[in-house]
Amino acid sequence: MTTERFRTSAGVDVPAVTAETMRRVDRVAVDDVGIELLQMMENAGRTLAARVFDVGGSSALVVAGNGGNGGGGLACARHLANHDVDVSVVLDRAPEELTGAAARQHRILREMGVSSQVGPEPVSETGPVDVVVDALIGYGLAGRVREPAEALIRETNRHDAPVISLDVPSGIDATTGETLGDAVRPDRTVTLALPKTGLEGRAEPLFLADIGIPRAVYDRLDIEYENPFGRGFWVELRS
Repeated sequence: MTTERFRTSAGVDVPAVTAETMRRVDRVAVDDVGIELLQMMENAGRTLAARVFDVGGSSALVVAGNGGNGGGGLACARHLANHDVDVSVVLDRAPEELTGAAARQHRILREMGVSSQVGPEPVSETGPVDVVVDALIGYGLAGRVREPAEALIRETNRHDAPVISLDVPSGIDATTGETLGDAVRPDRTVTLALPKTGLEGRAEPLFLADIGIPRAVYDRLDIEYENPFGRGFWVELRS
């Protein structure tokens, strides 16, 4: 089905997929195979947190939206807090407007005593941090980025700390790589399950996270797939 490919440092080819194909992967994983969205989100958040630990430091700012991408970022914030990282969370909407798995992840953070703020001002007002996590918009971006997300992207780019984007840098079309308005300029990107075609040729290091999708899902969609992870849970990719 797919022709564009990335390659791991061990020489394993990994197919790249469009946003539409990734939607089908998620749908088959959840509806047919029975993997819960929260399971995949948990794996995404844990692996993202591990990449934050690689960068180092004792403080992090997580900028999160709704949906799976925001939920993964909020799961990451929880794992960081659990490991004694001073975490600040900024949302693109009021907490009561979050839905589904993202809302559930936020409730967990609230019960832990990790507070969140809303809008671009808290991003600019947050003091120096060691890492910024971009979990604002995932592969579902369609059309130009709108406010308040655009303002959040601009403020994220103004931070001096290294930025790690989850799945796709916010503001980038996952299929084409086109910049749809303002876009986050990350120092590394952690993409999920399969790389997206729009990530080809990106300058920053690209990491692939295992979120627990079995080969059976890819087989059902005729995606040629060889396990790129070996016995680990993430790999670095080259386009």
